Amino acid sequence: MKKWLKIERIPGVLASSYEKATRMVIESYYSQVADELVAAFKAGLLLDLGTGPGYLPIEIAKRAPDITIVGVDLSHKLILMAEDNAARAGLSSRIRFEVGNSARLRFEDESFDMVLSTGMLHSLKDPVAVFKEIFRVLKKGGQAWIYDPSNVTDYIDRKQWKAMLNFRERFFLWVFGWLGLHEPIDPYRREQVIPMIEAAGFVDVRIDEKENEIRIKLRK
Repeated sequence: MKKWLKIERIPGVLASSYEKATRMVIESYYSQVADELVAAFKAGLLLDLGTGPGYLPIEIAKRAPDITIVGVDLSHKLILMAEDNAARAGLSSRIRFEVGNSARLRFEDESFDMVLSTGMLHSLKDPVAVFKEIFRVLKKGGQAWIYDPSNVTDYIDRKQWKAMLNFRERFFLWVFGWLGLHEPIDPYRREQVIPMIEAAGFVDVRIDEKENEIRIKLRK
């Protein structure tokens, strides 16, 4: 897909259908990522970029009482959903959500012990700027984990998901699909992301590739 067709923000009219999709991957994807993360990161301040409706931060907070999380997303509607979800889980005191742009974070240098992002990299218009911001806000020795499946719906039963959608959600998904604005984008490959990572200043890099996903682990 051409770069100008990439949509960094989930459009408001698609927020509810996206939330339903991400809710379906709590067990099949987010829980597994949370288990892996808390095995390596026990305590500190974590930044989750592209947090969506907040299901991954919630799973992490359930497992690790000494981790505090800030979730950032461009979508105001998804941030409101995330706040509601954290409140229902009784975790509002340890998870804070806010609208923000990952390429222009408002946080001070070396503010976070860890940065996490899932499912965002392939949609970025300027991934180098985001990697640079991640490097800037990470503390010395801090880690950044960038997990990027090309489409969250790869981890769900699409037929079941579509059955959950109401007429309005189905209509707008059809419109965006017809316009070519809601099509899966292939994840980056190793040879593509290495120059981006190096441009941001990272030198301690581990990259694992799967068929439809790339997993990047960085240390500052």
